[in-house]
Amino acid sequence: MRALLASPLGFLIGLSLGALGGGGSILAVPALVYAAGQSPKHATTTSLVLVALTALIGIVPHWRAGRVRAGAGTIFGLAGIGGSLLGSHWNKAANPNVLLLAFSGLMLVAAYGMWRRVTRAPKAELSCSVGAAAAPTAGSASVRIDPMTVLKVIVAGTIVGLLTGFFGVGGGFVIVPVLVLALGFTMPEAIGTSLLVITINSAVALSTRLQTGAIEWGTVIPFTIASLLGVIVGSHLAHTRDSGSLQRWFVGLLVVVAVYTAIRSGVALR
Repeated sequence: MRALLASPLGFLIGLSLGALGGGGSILAVPALVYAAGQSPKHATTTSLVLVALTALIGIVPHWRAGRVRAGAGTIFGLAGIGGSLLGSHWNKAANPNVLLLAFSGLMLVAAYGMWRRVTRAPKAELSCSVGAAAAPTAGSASVRIDPMTVLKVIVAGTIVGLLTGFFGVGGGFVIVPVLVLALGFTMPEAIGTSLLVITINSAVALSTRLQTGAIEWGTVIPFTIASLLGVIVGSHLAHTRDSGSLQRWFVGLLVVVAVYTAIRSGVALR
């Protein structure tokens, strides 16, 4: 019953995913802990299901529009498998309140990254979202293969895998800048390809949770259904609202939730 009452928060998370193209799933863990009553470790598992499904559904319009570079995305995702498995192992051993305290720090990092993007990126880039239909830029730069690029992909892939396995988040705020800066992707290609990377990492992390029976399906199903409905509505909003303004509101929400989570987990640790 508590999970059903909390499912509207799933709708809001899906709404932000659909409208902004990513980032909303980072709110899933606090919502599941403080509203749905899940333990932090079960919340990270539920979040993984949410991340995997929304990424899988969100990739479809990007794939049809030719904005997913499957080869590079698969390599990036495979580079994160080790980190994803290690992160899942750390999740099992972590103190729940330490996990939440670290998660609040991650939310602040994500908020800072989003704020930099919204204040520095051109408006054309800000309009790209999971449901957006922006066309890929003609003459996209080819991937430059050299030892430094390979090293960047391996390091970034491992970091993203760790984040996914430990916190149950997609890590798009790390993937997208790496694809743009290290591999020369256009922003639409980076967003579309990041969803492929997120799907791979989430599937790997989830495989370790399925073996231990750590998924509370009674909470997962209503929360995920509400989130997917939110993605549909958010994708529609992406065409009718200024994305930059939406992202600024979302950054403020992230900071508020991060501070609340830090206070609650810090008090519990004391």
